Amino acid sequence: MGEDPHYPEEGPPQRVSVDDFRIGTTEVTNAQFARFVAATGYVTMAERKPPVLPGAPPEMLKPGSAVFRVPTPDNPSWWAWVPGAQWRHPTGPGSTIEGRDNDPVVQVAYDDAQAYARWAGLSLPTEEQWEYAARAGSANLPEPIDQAGKPQANYYQGVFPIKNTGADGYMSRAPVGCFAPNAFGLYDMIGNVWEWTTTAGSRPDASEPVGVIKGGSFLCAANYCARYRPAARQFQERGLGTDHIGFRVMDAGKG
Repeated sequence: MGEDPHYPEEGPPQRVSVDDFRIGTTEVTNAQFARFVAATGYVTMAERKPPVLPGAPPEMLKPGSAVFRVPTPDNPSWWAWVPGAQWRHPTGPGSTIEGRDNDPVVQVAYDDAQAYARWAGLSLPTEEQWEYAARAGSANLPEPIDQAGKPQANYYQGVFPIKNTGADGYMSRAPVGCFAPNAFGLYDMIGNVWEWTTTAGSRPDASEPVGVIKGGSFLCAANYCARYRPAARQFQERGLGTDHIGFRVMDAGKG
């Protein structure tokens, strides 16, 4: 796993072993997560009152989450805390998942993903398991475009963060399974949404525990963040979901 560093955190390459496991063919969808919530009454982190942090602006004292936005000259920030953003309303109160049952669920923090996995009698993958599944037995890392330049995954085409051409057919999340699977029959191991793993990470600016997410998202672009490659990794605060982070579950049983 890993590669000679395209980004510093990827290397050096190392050999690891994993036991047999089975992993979901797709990311967990809105419909699947809705069944979990209906059965358990679970309330996600984004729906709970956030902790009071010294100096936090008023909007961050309300339940909500982080949402990507295109920067402007007046506001160059890519991310905003949006009160009311949560899994049913991924980009805020004006958004909805109605009619989008097969989209991957987002705005789920690490504990939310873990809660779903326990309810399902499954678990989240480790980084090693996830990367093994994403590589699908190939020595070559899969790319999000084919030799003819046709997109093979949901990622950001154009110049991030100001211009997404949508050449892959999607400007945001795509329903799971829209693109061809890898050699193991797994969908969206490149792009669409980042996926939680159980592997811990570290980041000097983080004020809470950090985990490793894998796979990139619809916001990963060749000109800025090509972390849709299986060797790539990113470090995310475990208490924070966004509108481009989801998860898939796995089973350590053999067969």
